Amino acid sequence: MQIALAASAAILFSAGTVHAAVDDVVLPSGLTGYLHEVITDEATGRYRYRFVAPEFSTEAALDVVSADLDHLCAEIALPEVPEGGQIIVSLANEPSDFGVAAPNIAQVFEAYRAESGRCIWEEF
Repeated sequence: MQIALAASAAILFSAGTVHAAVDDVVLPSGLTGYLHEVITDEATGRYRYRFVAPEFSTEAALDVVSADLDHLCAEIALPEVPEGGQIIVSLANEPSDFGVAAPNIAQVFEAYRAESGRCIWEEF
């Protein structure tokens, strides 16, 4: 498994894959965020796209948050993930270390499967 951190660089590297840096993503909700990191595990076909939007709150309506996550999957992750790959999109109000508990950070995530050029929602 490889982790690619988004800094001021123009590209992100992960497991031999080059990801375009994504700054100032405008979400359907009106929030603005950026791609914090991409974590890929090509052996399992899992691709994690971690986004940060400082104004994000878990108080937002479920349909609004879902639309934002769907957008991030379809517009940012899907073009880089092979057919059949699992895409996990997360959105938080500040960056955090992957796998480390951060109870003061608002965060949501959703899983999708790349299928026929679409993000298909997967229930956990």
